[in-house]
Amino acid sequence: MSYALRREPGHTRSRRHAGCDERCRLARLLPFERASLGRQDRERYRGALLFDAAMKVFKLPAAVDGTVQLGYPAGVLVPLGIIQIVCLILYLIPRVSPLGAVLWTGYLGGAVATHVRLGNPLFTHVLFPTYVATLLWVGLWLRDPRVRALLTPRAR
Repeated sequence: MSYALRREPGHTRSRRHAGCDERCRLARLLPFERASLGRQDRERYRGALLFDAAMKVFKLPAAVDGTVQLGYPAGVLVPLGIIQIVCLILYLIPRVSPLGAVLWTGYLGGAVATHVRLGNPLFTHVLFPTYVATLLWVGLWLRDPRVRALLTPRAR
């Protein structure tokens, strides 16, 4: 991938900005390139999240076994799968993507609470939903200027 850089007005190569090329590369990508990275991420996550939801909706044996091992009855699978599908649809619609990301974050927070309750290992089980939520938000930050404006620190 080529990194097309643009110069901000008044951006000079002074001592203060000497290392800026490496540190600011992503921030200075042209908007269409940044959005393209976000769309690629969205495509990757969509398949994995849809697969997980489909396993729950169709009550595949692996999903039933995993849910029972986590201490939940098998009857919660279909409602959980439907919730995941609704969150995914909202996340994929550009106008309401931030709402979808917030709902996914809440859903994945419940998964973290479940693993904490069971005393599962920290990095492989407890924090895995946090990794997924982080990837969802990074993809959204890359493709949505509203989210970038909200989550990017401003210079004083």
